[in-house]
Amino acid sequence: MPEGATVNAPEVPTYGGWRQARGIGLFGLDVTGTLVVLGAVMVGLILVSFNFRWFAMWVIPGGLIVAATVVRFQGETLRDRVQRRVQWTWGSMRGYRTLRGGVLVERDGAWELPGLLAPTRVIEVEDGRGERFGIVHDRRSGCLTATLRCDARSTWLVDGLQADGWVANWHSWLADLGLVPLVAWVAVTVETAPEPGSTLVQEVNRRIEPGSPQDAQELLRELVLCSPGASADVATRVSITFDPARSFERLPDLADQAAEVSRLLTGMESSLAECGVSVLGRASAAELAGIVRTAFDPLSRGDVNAMLAAGDEGTAELLRWGDAGPVSHDEEWDAYHHDSGWSVTWGWFEPPRQQVTSNVLIRLLSPGRWPRRVTVLYRPLSAESAARELENEVNAATIRKMVRQKQGRDETARDSADQERAHQAAREEAVGAGVVRMTMYVTVTVTNPAELATACADVESRGQQSKIRLRRLYAGQAAGFATTLPAGIHPAHAATRGHK
Repeated sequence: MPEGATVNAPEVPTYGGWRQARGIGLFGLDVTGTLVVLGAVMVGLILVSFNFRWFAMWVIPGGLIVAATVVRFQGETLRDRVQRRVQWTWGSMRGYRTLRGGVLVERDGAWELPGLLAPTRVIEVEDGRGERFGIVHDRRSGCLTATLRCDARSTWLVDGLQADGWVANWHSWLADLGLVPLVAWVAVTVETAPEPGSTLVQEVNRRIEPGSPQDAQELLRELVLCSPGASADVATRVSITFDPARSFERLPDLADQAAEVSRLLTGMESSLAECGVSVLGRASAAELAGIVRTAFDPLSRGDVNAMLAAGDEGTAELLRWGDAGPVSHDEEWDAYHHDSGWSVTWGWFEPPRQQVTSNVLIRLLSPGRWPRRVTVLYRPLSAESAARELENEVNAATIRKMVRQKQGRDETARDSADQERAHQAAREEAVGAGVVRMTMYVTVTVTNPAELATACADVESRGQQSKIRLRRLYAGQAAGFATTLPAGIHPAHAATRGHK
């Protein structure tokens, strides 16, 4: 190489587009909060026009209402914090956060899953290829959730262009979901857990054919002895929730709804192969029950994995959805105790403020000392809804800028970046990009309560290294725990759904 010559390092592709939705409300409030503040002010103006004494009596309660709505603590309004505390106290008095099972229970529904999982059940459906898979049916909302077992490929084993193509194809896959009316949301879960070496021994011994050559059997057993004593159990799942009520075609019967779900899954499976994952198959009813069972009782992971690996007819009888729930559980303010495990769940509070690489979540998803589930929820928007929502976001950013100019306040760097991202998202959508609402939930589980603080510190550290801010779900640990399971639970949908 000639002296003085330089080599240009390859440019690392970065990705952006994550932006927190913001409205036009006063003081950064939503529509409800803005109406409350304006209502309190209007009541004061009306009272002062009639009687100043009435106005003086309204000043203190009206001021408290405005303060509770406007004042924020750690990004949360005082009204929301007080409301959550009141609801938590009321639920505790009614015994909603505690479950104690027994050997003999005579009442109906005694063994149903707790909380948001109570109205769910699993039905078996044929996939048209001679196999059967499980679908979680939410009897309250009518939604159906099917789970695809996937094997994700590492971006470190391919060049940057290949990884960039996987990300682009994943975006296209999510964008295409906006064209399927039945798809309500998608949950991508990466579950990691330490696996004892006994699992490898059981797997190899089960696969050794007694009639095979003796030297081949001895070689396999020797390889097992030389293998590490422990390894990592990593599972990747894509759970797709369908809402039959959105279908253009009337599907009154559950069998017709399940058949339509099976038909749609066929195309989605083939498209996922271009996103850097291999679809291993659709999760069966026993596999879905096993996932829930090991989540509530982490000490049973080895036994459940052994039963699923055996794959005999008795597995379906031993692993049933109705028996997968905990025998006892206690939901604390900041933790969740269930059978042999103690869990803590966080929610995604703030996305990265800068562009990131394809490996941004690698630290959060990599195996650790304790079982951990990371679930990313995507709610695809139709083309019409996406255009309308992005237009509202751009208008809101423009109005906020005009208000700052009117008040003589300088524009901050965060305001400028937020406005640019709003315009960027609108430009990308105009040329064919899709829009999804996304959030993330992280659950870590320990079997020794003394290790819970260390496990929580580990997760929060991994979140910071992944450039995201996590917030512990205070008074919502059971709901967050259920969200990371393949049961089609979405907290935003569960908070607004009606009873059927």
